[in-house]
Amino acid sequence: MKNYVIIGNGAAAVGAIEGIRSVDKDGGITVVSEEKHHVYSRPLISYLLEGKTDETKMLYRPADFYEKNGAEVLFGEKAVKIDPEAKKVTLESGKELCYDSLCIATGSSPFVPPIEGLETVKNRRSFMTLDDAEALESALTPEYSVLIIGAGLIGLKCAEGILNRCKKITVCDLAPRVLSSILDSDCAAIMQAHLEKLGIEFLLDDTAVKFEENRAVMKSGKVVDFDFLVTAVGVRANSSLIKDCGGEVDRGIVVDERMATSIKDIFAAGDCSETTDITSGIKKVMAIMPLAYIGGHCAGVNMAGGEETLCNALPMNSIGFAGLHCMSAGSYEGELYEEKTEGGVKRLYTENNLLKGFMIIGDIDRAGIYTALIRNKTPLDSLNFELLKKSPSLAPFGREYRVEKLGGEV
Repeated sequence: MKNYVIIGNGAAAVGAIEGIRSVDKDGGITVVSEEKHHVYSRPLISYLLEGKTDETKMLYRPADFYEKNGAEVLFGEKAVKIDPEAKKVTLESGKELCYDSLCIATGSSPFVPPIEGLETVKNRRSFMTLDDAEALESALTPEYSVLIIGAGLIGLKCAEGILNRCKKITVCDLAPRVLSSILDSDCAAIMQAHLEKLGIEFLLDDTAVKFEENRAVMKSGKVVDFDFLVTAVGVRANSSLIKDCGGEVDRGIVVDERMATSIKDIFAAGDCSETTDITSGIKKVMAIMPLAYIGGHCAGVNMAGGEETLCNALPMNSIGFAGLHCMSAGSYEGELYEEKTEGGVKRLYTENNLLKGFMIIGDIDRAGIYTALIRNKTPLDSLNFELLKKSPSLAPFGREYRVEKLGGEV
């Protein structure tokens, strides 16, 4: 009977467990979880602050998930060393775990830049975990002013989550626009205007360079007083376990299409690993929850001796702020088709008879059809793309395609 060890307890770990069990029903599975919580959906932590969900509803799998899959979870334990020769994982507690196949699903950690005086700020957190959300929930008061460093996905979701829990929110970022990693200037301006109407103040192309307890001195010279600081500058892949034992690491852990690392019998998946973006051909870290699960499942199948590959990964994001939704995927190069809508915009990018990427703000209903076109590299001349541009549906795919995908007489 094989012995499997999974380091991490997020979406990639769930995928690995289910991937293993799809091939091997009996092997032992041990999960090393640095957090003390049952696996939960991280994107929901802002909704917890808003009171729109609770910890039970945040569970990524049912409460009996581990038991049903025969997995033992070591909560509150941290892996500190891997010995590939002896096939052992050493935990911070001193305990050692033996493995036949190992999956690294350690995710990423907040990047906190070295800012002068940061250690003088007593009330500060990152915003990535359930513990972060609970700390904010217990600390904030209606009289607090909050400064958030970072106008990306994490920083803006934090701002939305605490909007009704404090007096004032200021968000700063070195980038000249919000959501700079997924939106261009025009689309970012639409989202920023919407957020400003909610009462969020932005200082863009500007950031804190010095702290004096509850006062931030900005690059521009402006001074911002605050009661609570949230650092949401970005994240870095947790790849040190593989790097320290001689495995290949770039911005993340380097894996092949089977999610295998450069070390025998060790796999990696999720935000700690790199995968190839099919729209650009570039290997990169794509910190996307659905991709983490898919990569974990692929790793799990191969850990158990099955055959599965991950070869259609692409960057994609779907997010909403107070009723205004945004969805993007792929790369933003090629010929542009633009359609402006009430309070939003749709942008599709095509090249060499393929849809390469899109950005939509506003109505994202059925936008997943565009994602499927990119992922499947569907030739645009094989369907009615002119109709599809305006209204994403299965109609432009033709009757034969609809019969094949949906069955029956369509």
